[in-house]
Amino acid sequence: MTQELIDLRQSILEGRYADALAIVDELEGMSKKSILRQIKSFLTILLIHLIKNQVEQRLTNSWASSIRHSIRQIQELNIKENKTSYYINSDEWESLIEEVMGDAIADASDEVLNGQYSQFQLAEMLDKTQLIQTTKKFLLLTYSHSAKELPTVVAENLIQLAGGEDWIDRKQK
Repeated sequence: MTQELIDLRQSILEGRYADALAIVDELEGMSKKSILRQIKSFLTILLIHLIKNQVEQRLTNSWASSIRHSIRQIQELNIKENKTSYYINSDEWESLIEEVMGDAIADASDEVLNGQYSQFQLAEMLDKTQLIQTTKKFLLLTYSHSAKELPTVVAENLIQLAGGEDWIDRKQK
C-alpha cells in the first residue's frame, strides 16, 4: 500500500487526476478485501463455537465469550465509515457462511470432543441447516442493536443454545 500512496501523491502533484482516481479506487478495493477477510475470520470463529455447541450440547464460558467477541467484531467491521451502510447486507450472509463452513468444520474437528471425529465425520453429524439459521440469527442482531446493547442481547440468545440455561446459571453437567 505504501507504493500506492507514493504513486497517488505523485499523480496529484503532476496533475494526473485520472491516474490518482484510479489509485484511489484500487486502495478502496484493497481496503474492502481486507475488511471482508477479517469478517470471514470472525465468522469462522463464530461457526467453530456454534459447531462445538451443537455437537457437544453444552456451552462453556470460553465458547460464549468467543461467540460474543466474534459477533461484536463483525458488527464493528461490517458497518462502513458512513455509519449508514454495510459491507455485507443482512440478506447476504448465507453464501458467506457456506463459503467458510468447510474451514470451520475442519478447525472444529480438532476441538469437538477432544478431536474424536475427523472433519468428514463431523460434517456428516452436523445439522447444517440449523447451524446456518443459528449463525444468521446471531449475525442479524448486529443490524438491530447498538454496540452497547449487543452483549446483553447476545447473552439472551446464548441462553437459548444447547446448555445455555446451565451456562447462565453456571451449572456443570
